[in-house]
Amino acid sequence: MTKPHALLRAGYPFYATLGMRRVTTYPTDIVVGNDRDIYTLNRTDGEGGQIRRTNWDDDDLGDIGSGFIWPVQMIAGPDDSLVVSDEGNHTISFWTKDGTKIDSWGEHGSGEGELDRPSGISFDADGNLLVVDTMNHRVQKFSATGTFLSTFGEFGDGDGQFNMPWGVAVDPDDGAIFISDWRNDRIQKFSSDGEYISLFGTSGEGRGELNRPAGVSVDDHGDIYVADRGNHRIQLFNAAGIFVDVFYGDAGLSKSGRIYILANPKVLRSRESTDLVDVKRLRGPMSMRIYGDLMYIPDFGCHRIQVYRKEAYELTADEIYPEPSAPSLYTV
Repeated sequence: MTKPHALLRAGYPFYATLGMRRVTTYPTDIVVGNDRDIYTLNRTDGEGGQIRRTNWDDDDLGDIGSGFIWPVQMIAGPDDSLVVSDEGNHTISFWTKDGTKIDSWGEHGSGEGELDRPSGISFDADGNLLVVDTMNHRVQKFSATGTFLSTFGEFGDGDGQFNMPWGVAVDPDDGAIFISDWRNDRIQKFSSDGEYISLFGTSGEGRGELNRPAGVSVDDHGDIYVADRGNHRIQLFNAAGIFVDVFYGDAGLSKSGRIYILANPKVLRSRESTDLVDVKRLRGPMSMRIYGDLMYIPDFGCHRIQVYRKEAYELTADEIYPEPSAPSLYTV
């Protein structure tokens, strides 16, 4: 996959709301299947969690995996499996999409190959699994079967150092690795071998500033998405780490939510008299996932999925004026 020379960004409008509290309960992450089924990793109040299967008709298709303590992230794995990191029991587990546990590995500790509250996970181009080892302030690389391969990072706030790192994403073009550095409020970029390249982001709530960044994703255009959890929003940066856009949430009422509320007169009365401005906003999102031109945001604090659609057109070098040394935006 080769990045385009430039993009005509036409917009990123809100597309859909899916799920409700009784189904997508405290969703932390999401995998969209080839059959358009949707697999949501949920937490529960206190300890616990499960994988819940729904679809684009907003049907509740039941739990397919459970027994988690504090599940964090879920990604698509080999042979159409689902891979889950659990910071509560310091493990990585593999599941079929019908809920059968295939494998689980991980040992609590700080030695090579040991884990202390693992969070972000991502496969690299070679099929190896990158695991953000949060409380050990590092990223470790394993084979899919759990064999330790390598590690990079250490505690600190310098280049290539971490303070409780959280999310990880791999650029589909060149294999570069992006890590959200939670307590340092920044995103760091590394080569596929773990060599430090650059960083962006500082602490704050302004555009391009971060407050406890969690999940991170990179799309086929090279755009970088960050779950700016402490600021209750998703931020979009271009491949150079320059701020482009922000998403605060625009949710309407999902189909499943509408059916539930209409069947409960007391809840309906409460909804009828509610100020809806804040109701549609994101609350503490931990991740976002990109599938084609759709961005799926597990809206953790509001128990739903918010979906946006990207509209952008790829441009060649012949279709756009050369980049100026001092960029500015002109309108006609």
